[in-house]
Amino acid sequence: MNYYLGLDIGSSSIKAALVEVESGKSLGVVQEPKEEMGMHALKNGWAEQKPDDWWLHVCNAITRLKKQYNVSRTQIKGIGISYQMHGLVVVDKDGKPLRKSIIWCDSRAVEIGNTAFKEIGQEKCSQSLLNSPANFTASKLKWVKDNEPDIYNNIYKFMLPGDYIAYKFSNKINTTISGLSEGVFWNFKNDNIADFLLEYYDIDKSLVPDIVDTFGVQALVDENGEAESGIAAGTPIYYRAGDQPNNALSLNVFNPGEVAATGGTSGVVYAVTDSLSAKESSRVNNFAHVNYKKGETPRIGKLLCINGAGIQYRWLLNNLAVNSYEEMNDLASDIPIGSDGVCLIPFGNGAERMLNNKEIGTRIVNMNLNNHHKGHMCRAALEGIAFSFVYGMEIMTSDGIEAKVIRAGNDNLFRSEIFANTVATLIEQEIEIYNTTGAIGAARAANLHKGDYETFGNVIMDNDHIMTFMPFKDKQPYLKAYKNWKKELELILNNK
Repeated sequence: MNYYLGLDIGSSSIKAALVEVESGKSLGVVQEPKEEMGMHALKNGWAEQKPDDWWLHVCNAITRLKKQYNVSRTQIKGIGISYQMHGLVVVDKDGKPLRKSIIWCDSRAVEIGNTAFKEIGQEKCSQSLLNSPANFTASKLKWVKDNEPDIYNNIYKFMLPGDYIAYKFSNKINTTISGLSEGVFWNFKNDNIADFLLEYYDIDKSLVPDIVDTFGVQALVDENGEAESGIAAGTPIYYRAGDQPNNALSLNVFNPGEVAATGGTSGVVYAVTDSLSAKESSRVNNFAHVNYKKGETPRIGKLLCINGAGIQYRWLLNNLAVNSYEEMNDLASDIPIGSDGVCLIPFGNGAERMLNNKEIGTRIVNMNLNNHHKGHMCRAALEGIAFSFVYGMEIMTSDGIEAKVIRAGNDNLFRSEIFANTVATLIEQEIEIYNTTGAIGAARAANLHKGDYETFGNVIMDNDHIMTFMPFKDKQPYLKAYKNWKKELELILNNK
């Protein structure tokens, strides 16, 4: 039997999966390290990791996978890589990292990006980059130039985290258009590297890696890569993408109108469009999706993040007298739609980009201490998080997205019928639930170098589809509860 290897390079762990080449069936997934990876934070708001720690955990994960499932190096016929987005890795001419990676949640470059947005001009940034330069990889590279000139002067190439892992396998430094767009290095208007941003930041264009296709032979494992990873030399790396585009791919989301949703610690709505409109570019990020091709009709992934999602429900689990999410869901299901007027505003996980970067915290309103109890809290929390997804979808709609189908992973929130039914009913769309992961998606994507998207979609449907939530016909009680919640949110926003 032959397999593809999928890697998901997260900031808390590395996941590795094997899938059968022919059927796309998952053989198994392992995670390294067992405990969460740490982050280095020399100052508040900073977050760094050592790129070679990622590589060490990748190699350990591959060793475990092969041993656990009795797979030899020659049975692995290709590699797909998913990785934490927006990170910066800088290497010297020998390919050695010059400093730790500045990762996605590091906010040191916010002011640099905001200043660039003002000085280059909002219209030019929105039309060409589809984003503000904000705290993305380009702004982080500018921070290194301004604050660590000795390091900057020794940079041979910059990379994104997935580019570095591919390099460690192959000794080849390259990247993708999708990757460059997530670092805000891509000019969509001209369909080439964003020279005007590099010039504004005074960054040498020679630091940009060579560009390869997202699907195809990006590089081959070399002898050193084989010695360290245990993958046979000559094995192709067929695919690479950031974690959110990859999550969408894992859920078979490629075409306009298809939307991927995740409801983990934070929530994500990722919608594909063929439009270069970016009028909500300060609230919604826009990147080249995995199937974006130069010179063709664009495929743009619009990404809206909701920080206060699963973390809100987990906080209740940890702080209410309850034992499990199941118990919370049971308590909530005894309470009517609208939680008898109790509203929970779930934005207690820092500033919310979709609320124009306001930090409003979690608020519980209309609580009556005589009538309401923890069941109301559970229902109001599920509804509040669901309403925040619906609110996000309204922002997406105002930016030209017309959702035709929503596909979601089988994570904590989407396991809750109250949550999923509320979202499905209010947006009047079916929500298909799939049991898959980013690492499995990346492994399957290795097969897309053949260009057979239909078979790829069938594999996901056949292996992973669990259920579909249908919108309820009677939308009124949900609409009334949502309007009540939205009124409370707008009162808070107007006072901020």
